[in-house]
Amino acid sequence: MFDRVAPAYDRTNTVMVAGQDKRWRKATREALSLQPGERCLDLGAGTGISTAELAKSGADVIGADISLGMLREHGDRQVPLVAADALTLPFADNTFNAVTGFFFIRNVVDLDACLAEILRVLAPGGRMVLCEVSRPVWKPYRAAHGVFVKHVLPKVAGRVSSDKDAYKYLAESTLEWPDQAAFADRIVAAGYRKVAWRNLAGGAVAMHRGFK
Repeated sequence: MFDRVAPAYDRTNTVMVAGQDKRWRKATREALSLQPGERCLDLGAGTGISTAELAKSGADVIGADISLGMLREHGDRQVPLVAADALTLPFADNTFNAVTGFFFIRNVVDLDACLAEILRVLAPGGRMVLCEVSRPVWKPYRAAHGVFVKHVLPKVAGRVSSDKDAYKYLAESTLEWPDQAAFADRIVAAGYRKVAWRNLAGGAVAMHRGFK
């Protein structure tokens, strides 16, 4: 599915969120507090747009994605990208100071296995920050957001994307994803410490953090 949407993926995302995706990528980079010389893994990197943002920190950043179609759309972004399954990463234990993912983890087939694999490749003291859809905290906004995701988003995506049917799945996965507290509980259960989250866009998006 991601191979099919790859040609217009970045443009479609930007249109659907009215350009806020750039702000969220920057917020994720800042939350990671990457330093020059540190090693960071960007999971679900797709075309490398998030990897390029993270590389502005001066850290050594590598992007990974299971979709070859997405990786082929990297354009001229000068960042290293590899094909990899997030459930069986081709990296040794304790490799990275930081691991992140930008609207990625809700698409894995086994959330708990993915969290465990991230923990494996994190170095002791390393941190994980995941930016993902979440649950708006204000009830009227939550109701309106649900209508937008279910009915408006697929129509908008159908006009600008390369595969409108794929965005029906993406809308459904957004509504089915656990709320902030429930996702945090899964991260704690996976063995992370100092787990916390920060809401963006009124809670429609949230960054979750955990340490090894």
